[in-house]
Amino acid sequence: MSPSANKIVLTGGPGAGKTVITHRLARDFPDRFVLVPEAATHVYSDLATRWDKLDREGRKRVQRLIYAHQIAQEDCVLEQNPGKTLLLDRGTIDGAAYWPDGPGAYWQDLHTTNSRELSRYDHVLWLETAAALGIYDGDASNPVRFESPTAAVESGKLLLALWKDHPHLHHVGAFVTLDDKISAVMEILGDVECRMPNVE
Repeated sequence: MSPSANKIVLTGGPGAGKTVITHRLARDFPDRFVLVPEAATHVYSDLATRWDKLDREGRKRVQRLIYAHQIAQEDCVLEQNPGKTLLLDRGTIDGAAYWPDGPGAYWQDLHTTNSRELSRYDHVLWLETAAALGIYDGDASNPVRFESPTAAVESGKLLLALWKDHPHLHHVGAFVTLDDKISAVMEILGDVECRMPNVE
């Protein structure tokens, strides 16, 4: 990771609000944040498919594409926006949750490690899915989403386990309203920015 890069990841299970929150914050605070959109949605949309419609090898192929697209996006956005904080809708670690043979095989296939990928990012916000409160719209708001409410909660727990060793991991619980969740995220980001080095 470049020493001049401030990268903040929002991760969590489906229905956690990652995409809505990252887009809104980047839109409302363009002087502070620049968005790195979710790579998986781009890849699945381009291929006109989703994870549950693929066989084992297809899932591996797509996860390789997502990883490569994620890296390319981060590098491109960083180069085009010096001095800005990158706000990421998921990070490279997330792909390990969807690798058919488990996280260890994911790192091996991509010739990387969990610790190396964790070091790409300065701060991580893990958002609990609204499915934990019984509020979940499945693929209605994202056509590439396939998880049931129970699977969404379990996916969130797996992602938390994958990110748990990051030195700056922050938890954001589930909220009934999106505005309350955004307020909780903003409170953390305000504290984070106070402690971040100036990259200008």
